[in-house]
Amino acid sequence: MTDDGEPDLEARLVEQETFEPPASFVEQANVADESIYEEFEEDWPHAWTQAADMLDWDSAYSEVLDESEGPFYEWFADGTLNASYNCVDRHVENGDKNRAAIQWEGEHGETRTYTYQDLYREVNEFAAALRDLGVEEDDVVTLYMPMVPELPIAMLACARIGAPHSVVFAGFSADALATRMNAADSRYLITCDGYYRRGEPLDHLQKANDGLSSVEHGVDATVVVDRLGEDGFGHDLKGNQHDWDGLVEAHQSARVEPVERNAEDMLFLMYTSGTTGQPKGVKHTTGGYLAYTTWTSHAVLDLEPEDTYWCSADIGWITGHSYIVYGPLSLGTTTVMYEGTPDFPERDRLWELVEKYAVDVFYTAPTAVRAFMKWGSQFPERHDLSSLRLLGTVGEPINPRAWKWYYKHIGNEECPIVDTWWQTETGGMMITTLPGINTMKPGSAGPPLPGIDARVVDATGEEIEAGHAGYLTVSRPWPGMLRTLYQNDERFIEEYWNEYSDPDADRWVYFPEDGAKIDDDGYITILGRVDDVLNVSGHRLGTMEIESAIVGVEGVAEAAVVGGDHEVTGEAVYAYVILEDGYEGTGEMHDAIVEGVNEAIGPIAKPERVIFTPELPKTRSGKIMRRLLEEIANGEELGDTTTLRNPDIVEDIQVKVQD
Repeated sequence: MTDDGEPDLEARLVEQETFEPPASFVEQANVADESIYEEFEEDWPHAWTQAADMLDWDSAYSEVLDESEGPFYEWFADGTLNASYNCVDRHVENGDKNRAAIQWEGEHGETRTYTYQDLYREVNEFAAALRDLGVEEDDVVTLYMPMVPELPIAMLACARIGAPHSVVFAGFSADALATRMNAADSRYLITCDGYYRRGEPLDHLQKANDGLSSVEHGVDATVVVDRLGEDGFGHDLKGNQHDWDGLVEAHQSARVEPVERNAEDMLFLMYTSGTTGQPKGVKHTTGGYLAYTTWTSHAVLDLEPEDTYWCSADIGWITGHSYIVYGPLSLGTTTVMYEGTPDFPERDRLWELVEKYAVDVFYTAPTAVRAFMKWGSQFPERHDLSSLRLLGTVGEPINPRAWKWYYKHIGNEECPIVDTWWQTETGGMMITTLPGINTMKPGSAGPPLPGIDARVVDATGEEIEAGHAGYLTVSRPWPGMLRTLYQNDERFIEEYWNEYSDPDADRWVYFPEDGAKIDDDGYITILGRVDDVLNVSGHRLGTMEIESAIVGVEGVAEAAVVGGDHEVTGEAVYAYVILEDGYEGTGEMHDAIVEGVNEAIGPIAKPERVIFTPELPKTRSGKIMRRLLEEIANGEELGDTTTLRNPDIVEDIQVKVQD
């Protein structure tokens, strides 16, 4: 927001094309009656029993929503259930034990198929192993793993014994692992020896061991998956480190009764970047989260048990939790996992797999779509993609040009596209079309889902008129919402609820810190973040973490990080760096900064540009004007510089960026 409290977002209004879902899709859609919107509105919050009743409960809930302690809402609070049972056991018991649950493909083409019976056996055996290692109910278990089947198996085994899991993206650094284990007081780690990227084995265990050396409270046990075999790096397991295969073999045929969990018991922690301080431990609970991901997988992704479904995200992020593991498996669907990158060994790799597995529903990031478009339509044209029924996008807004390319070249103009807006904190999709009901508008996510009270407001919290830009808010709770930030209720309120809420009136409004515009049909277009969080290839990275990594490099005095437009990744990291006296902006210093970011956070945060400058544009109060730095990075016309205490530096920085 600007200093005078007015919105600083600009609505760029263009005439949008519209596309209708094919009649053949509507006829078979799980949700095709538009009265569902009215039904949820008239019977809110009780209409959410539609979601909860898709699950099997150990003991029934008597109350849908407890609003007495907002914003610490509770959903289905007196009911009990187990997420692992709902994702595995009940499908075996219902006669679907021979249906494929997970279809995994390694980067080199090796495959593994797990039926629901296989998954039941593996989850039970590993749950028994975890218990023997000392894992008890409510212990947080950290999972630092790439896209191998053992990752969802470990998640479900943790859920089975009531131990919340905390998955750390495998691309993150050793320091990032240690930070998250320290924050969660986690004493158990499940990891692997390595994995493959573009044909080369990567040494993951060394990175894990480096992180473990910085875990302040120590670690009781580490489990290591042997992914690389003969390509491994020769690490010996020592002390409290255990081989996955050995543990599972020692517990062959073991059965572990699913622990009865209260709906409000924690299912998992997910650490997400914040604009200030350390990463935030987002807490998701068992009942509301599982009900919400199950319902949205059914209603938005249109999943049926008979489907083969592929979400190309990584399970290290919330998308993989909700829409690779918990949502699809709760519905008894076959979910596809792929270890590698979209362009190895060839740029048609994903379409080869869509054809191979006859994928029905494909869900990916706009970043990937832009890459596909840049590579050319000749790659999908090599393959039969006629099995596809529905396409989806997730992670950031998709521009109309990319949307239409996706619609034409991947969906053959026959597959609806659901452009979904949601966050780690929301647990599941919030704003999108229902594919069996709504008209599609490329570039616009769509209307809020039934039961979701999303509004676009101005800086004072008043709803804006159609066609104008403002700030996205959510005025009512929903089942998939985060419950708090781990051991930090105060920050939970400060981060998400302070901006537009009125605690005295017990009126709580969730602010996701996204700008948006709304049209006459109630369709919402997301304009991007209004805080200092970057979205690089769908990965949400806090500028504070990146700046801290840069300042940690010897010779760096100060740094400011902003996002610059990038054709493929959406946003790229631009780092403006002030050096200490006696240091120069040499190639060696540039490389040291890049390496510092890589070590502290991981390669996904690698700066696209490092610009050395003697000063940064600052207000008279000392605040860095990141808006100006973003405009410089993107070659845009600069806004007002008169409030700066050093306005001349802006032109100097512009010259450096343009060189």
